[in-house]
Amino acid sequence: MPEKSSTLAAPYGLAAKLNPFSSKAAPLVLGAAVLLAGGCQRTGVTTAPAATSTAAAAQATAPATKSSTLPAAPQWSPRVAALLKQMTLEEKIGQMTQIANAAINHTGEQKDITLDSAKLVPFIKMYGVGSFLNGEAVPPTQWIKYLSALQRIAMRESRLHIPVIYGIDHMHGASYVSGAAIFPHNLNLGATFNPEFARQEARATVMESADLGHAWVFAPVLDLGVNVYWPRLYETYGEDPLVAATLGAAYVKELQNNKDILPYKVAACAKHFLGYSDPRNGWDRTNALIPDQRLQEFFRPSFQAAIDAGIKSVMINSGEINGEPVHSSKAILTDLLRTEMGFKGVAVTDWQDIIRLVTVQKTAPNEKEATFRCIDAGVDMAMTPYTTDFCRYVKELVQEGRLTEERINLSAGRVLQMKDELGMFENPMPRADRLNRIGDPTLKQQALEAARESIVLLKNEQNTLPLAANKVRRLLVIGPSADSRANLSGGWTLAWQGRQEAQYPKEVLTIYTALKREYPNAQVETVPYQDAKGQPQLNAVLAAARKADAVVLALGERPYAEGLGNTSDLTLPEDQQQLVRTTQSAGKPTILVMIGGRPNIIRTVVDRSQAVIWGGLPGFGGGQAIAEIISGRVNPSGRLSFTYPQFAGHISNYHHDNNENSLELSDFGAGFENRGPKYKSTMLTEYGQGLSYTTFRYANLQLSDTVLTGAGSIRATVRVTNAGTKVGKEAVLWFLTDEVGRITRPVRLLKHFEKQEFKAGEGRELTFEIQPNRDLSYPDDKGHRVLEDGYFTLRVGDQMKRFRYAGATASGASTQSTTGGSSNAK
Repeated sequence: MPEKSSTLAAPYGLAAKLNPFSSKAAPLVLGAAVLLAGGCQRTGVTTAPAATSTAAAAQATAPATKSSTLPAAPQWSPRVAALLKQMTLEEKIGQMTQIANAAINHTGEQKDITLDSAKLVPFIKMYGVGSFLNGEAVPPTQWIKYLSALQRIAMRESRLHIPVIYGIDHMHGASYVSGAAIFPHNLNLGATFNPEFARQEARATVMESADLGHAWVFAPVLDLGVNVYWPRLYETYGEDPLVAATLGAAYVKELQNNKDILPYKVAACAKHFLGYSDPRNGWDRTNALIPDQRLQEFFRPSFQAAIDAGIKSVMINSGEINGEPVHSSKAILTDLLRTEMGFKGVAVTDWQDIIRLVTVQKTAPNEKEATFRCIDAGVDMAMTPYTTDFCRYVKELVQEGRLTEERINLSAGRVLQMKDELGMFENPMPRADRLNRIGDPTLKQQALEAARESIVLLKNEQNTLPLAANKVRRLLVIGPSADSRANLSGGWTLAWQGRQEAQYPKEVLTIYTALKREYPNAQVETVPYQDAKGQPQLNAVLAAARKADAVVLALGERPYAEGLGNTSDLTLPEDQQQLVRTTQSAGKPTILVMIGGRPNIIRTVVDRSQAVIWGGLPGFGGGQAIAEIISGRVNPSGRLSFTYPQFAGHISNYHHDNNENSLELSDFGAGFENRGPKYKSTMLTEYGQGLSYTTFRYANLQLSDTVLTGAGSIRATVRVTNAGTKVGKEAVLWFLTDEVGRITRPVRLLKHFEKQEFKAGEGRELTFEIQPNRDLSYPDDKGHRVLEDGYFTLRVGDQMKRFRYAGATASGASTQSTTGGSSNAK
């Protein structure tokens, strides 16, 4: 996602300080002349490459590298082909440029959704800028006024009347539109194991924003949530590649193919390609060390699923992989993304990321060289996002012969093709006759249902939960998230970093207000646990806890997004630990409710807590959903979408290899081992675990065969029964273990999942068809599928069966698999 600045003066604090170019540290309000100075002004005629002598002179002081071989020319639509023939070089470069709203509004602030036409006109008339982005939540009528004026001026001032496309960060619903439905963040949606909620979120997003002119949605995030320190973990669907691929594809298909918004269409944006989510130090936009084979097996599938679903754009990883900035990696942006994966759409940079090669990553000596490397690698559009320096540098690179105009045609054509496929030439203007769709109660109900299924019950000693209404006369609700709407929603809600508490809709229930409504005959109260100076008020807390029948401790994090959420310690803050210990000393049942975008380490306080709920970031319906689970009105069905660590210094995903989890030293340390208390590698639950108020039993796992040969398949069936007294939903997760592999295999990997509702006493048979190439193979470092003979173990619930694949032996050890890899006996 793009980084969002609160003012034009500081697009991103650290980057602005490190930037040696004074033009990037813009004053609070910049005139159009300053912003556009030095850009490539439109001449009105096609610009040919400069003479050889000019190119030679330029290359005397620059690397002699020239743009490498281009991919095969795409098949443009007739409109795009005609436009490319008519456009000047400068106009084509303009289509590759994206400018932030702060550069064209009156104040230079992101939240200002107004248009200063004097600033806008030069961007269009002189440079043909093709895209703008950004904003914050304002009423729909304000968006229409702003984007109608912007598009009208763009169509008027553009020589060829080309519409602009507006990009927006609608991360969990139309989150920058006042009154819209706010769904749980993706990490919560992953915990539902229900792709229908991803589809519903996409539908709500376009239903509440497409008419306003929001034609390009910068979602979904398809990064794999494997590093729980990473401040963008909550934007992912979790740590499993199959879940991310399945939910991501459901989102993309609905967002781009929805018929209810016709004549409009909307483009999705898969981000952040590739490997962004596993930085070595856990901080945003930093270096990841990821072997090629791991990239192929774990990080590629979600993006591949989106490409196969027809996604129209990708946003690029702002960090580095193995020391190379992804924005300048031809191996990733062209060889992998386009040649191997078949992507045909627009690749857009993240916020200022071409400049970042110079100011932060230090891999290019100047912005011009950085621009060359990124365009040559495969970048189509630069989110500059304030100046037109990019235009000037690209023009000079073409004139010098380092970039060809054919290369510019490729990127400009992709942008124009996306606009054409969205119908923007026929329907460029917003409309105001369907605004009753925004705030539709049906959409908000869907967001509430998603929240209900996303909450995970991690611990429930002695059936402490649900708290029956007839047994609760007094309930204490306390903690930083007890009465906070902001905390339930996290970053990217109404604004980049969220907003002040008073700016959230009053209709949104907090955990405290929802519990008051859920227990109308009880005294539900909250007390501040800190005074105005942040000093603890533990005596008052203890007194209130002693009077209560039970205590709900709503803990966790304040909203953050991107680098502002960097942390060096996941441990629950000491003041919150003190709060928990104080309430526990009262001797009453305590229920921990963990709110936030990543797991806090709660090892020191969890043992004396009777119940633990992971709430994550459940959105505007989260307070009600949590209250209903506490009361028992809703039976929890969420399962963790990540592995919850027990220690801040030991992080491990569920799909680690066997060597990574060597807790014992018996293989070489016999007689010397004295390690003290043994801890599990995770705190309470592994990935995919979660409790219910009913009991589901798995039985009679059967395989249609125990030996699989050739291209056949094995049919696995299991009977799942609700053995309890309450209706409940169960996510049935099928894991496979490849017992021996030439490349170390995960201890288990999710291969199939489905979620169904069961009435009390109801049972049914569920099926998983195991297909060798899809389910038993894995990629090598080049992406070729490897399918090997050997034993596999299937697990579902507490059931387990072993079978053998003998396809390679049956057909010869050198037989090629149908997916392009080799089959080998093992």
